[in-house]
Amino acid sequence: MIQISLFFLVLLFSFSSYSQTPSKEFTWPGGRTLAISLSYDDALNSQLDHVIPELNKHHFNASFYVVANSPVLNVRMEEWRAVANAGHELGNHSVYHPCRGSLADRDWVEMHHDLDHYSVIQMIEELAVANTLLKAIDGKTERTYTVPCGDLLVGSNLLGDGKEYLNDIDHLFTAIKGQGDDKRFSPILYPEGQNGEQLIEYVQKLSSDILLINIIFHGVGGDYLSVSSEAHAELLTFLADNRELYYVDSYINLMRYANSIL
Repeated sequence: MIQISLFFLVLLFSFSSYSQTPSKEFTWPGGRTLAISLSYDDALNSQLDHVIPELNKHHFNASFYVVANSPVLNVRMEEWRAVANAGHELGNHSVYHPCRGSLADRDWVEMHHDLDHYSVIQMIEELAVANTLLKAIDGKTERTYTVPCGDLLVGSNLLGDGKEYLNDIDHLFTAIKGQGDDKRFSPILYPEGQNGEQLIEYVQKLSSDILLINIIFHGVGGDYLSVSSEAHAELLTFLADNRELYYVDSYINLMRYANSIL
């Protein structure tokens, strides 16, 4: 899984472009205008060791997008079950984390996990299996999804230009992170190596049009695509000290709320 860093290095500090979609005036609970979705991808040891204690300390709910074949999920299953019981979301990040091997710097993609060789039906079945596994862990039937590598096309080597598959999996999920018609909910930050001050500055300087920022971490104080435990802790302390400004919750809770209002 560490080879994935080659892709995300390119996406560092990138986020989806947005244009405000006309709709009724929207605020989060308490009249707050910006929500923060703290997310953690791939089911890593450092997330259990360093992230969960810090989140629980501040009583923040976050989202953990689990790759179903992660050895950390297998070995530390009861700890992941405890994560869900504490109020955090276990989200779908596929079974095998398939990515497009034909893109630049994708030599690490194994052929049998190469999205260029997938069919839409194969992707639907893989995500449905991942949902079933997650249900066995936390008992829940509702999920959100984060797209592995941000790759939206399947079957490029089989179908020429490939086929975008998100419309075919909508029925499996309440929301797909960073996707949707209202781009005020779409910006994504992939931190790697930033200190706490830089992470805080990013939040403070967001456009006032943005309603939700998705901060997707990988390693924290270890593993890959990492930030330090200190930087992560500084960000969470800042958010806790400014609860009147920022609404922090799991992505599924945030999107349930947004869907009920819009």
